Amino acid sequence: MRGAARAHSGGYDFPWWLVTAAAIAVAVAIVIATNDIYSQVFSIVARGVWVTVLVTIAAFAMASALGLAIALMALSRSRWLSQAARFYVEIVRGIPILVLLFWIAFAGVPAFVAGWNAATAPLQSSGWLPQLQVRDVSLLARAVIALTVAYSSFIAEIFRAGIQSVDAGQVEAGKALGLSRYRRFRHIVWPQAFRTILPPYGNDFVSMVKDSSLVSVLGVADITQMGKVYAAGSFRFFETYSIVAYIYLILTVGLSIALRALERRMRNRGEEPR
Repeated sequence: MRGAARAHSGGYDFPWWLVTAAAIAVAVAIVIATNDIYSQVFSIVARGVWVTVLVTIAAFAMASALGLAIALMALSRSRWLSQAARFYVEIVRGIPILVLLFWIAFAGVPAFVAGWNAATAPLQSSGWLPQLQVRDVSLLARAVIALTVAYSSFIAEIFRAGIQSVDAGQVEAGKALGLSRYRRFRHIVWPQAFRTILPPYGNDFVSMVKDSSLVSVLGVADITQMGKVYAAGSFRFFETYSIVAYIYLILTVGLSIALRALERRMRNRGEEPR
């Protein structure tokens, strides 16, 4: 009975969806390789892959650092710090990413440049600093800043929940052993919290890949922008956006599989007898 149940469970858990998706991906790859139109579309759209990857990695790395800082502020004993962190998270999460992208690109950056020039006016007049112009901040940089701000609020909540999931008794034990706050966080809190954090954290990374397509509204030459420009000039909307969707699926599904493998490996390591 147990053997049959195990066999049935193994058959049920077999990733048929992945086999189907891989078969479709191979079929599309064959079409791209053998069809001149799809091959041309792919060669043009694929030029934006490196921009998508650059935006995603840069924005997610900075959002993770900022999110961790905000999470630690939220867990601080200082009421001012915790309330400031809560204010930031609730306000930023309440603004659609596209609206935040427009605001930072066309309102936030010009305001920052004006403030910077006003604050450094004495240094600029003496020739120590050049005057900063709005055009000096590229649209790519503005897009990365916007995604950093947007995702830092979500990542902060993930980090906060993961840190709070660690048993307080273990932290107290580390304190009794004389460990500093930094050493307690590094050796006790973070290794355990990371296992809880990893699944939603990985999901946010995959979401960042998809949301990076929003930077195309600023004219940044990512996958979506390259497809938009080509489709507008050739009127081959079906072929172009099919290729755009195909490339995004390759990126996101590949990342999801890698993250699941990492989660499984960490779970197995945590279950090993010591």
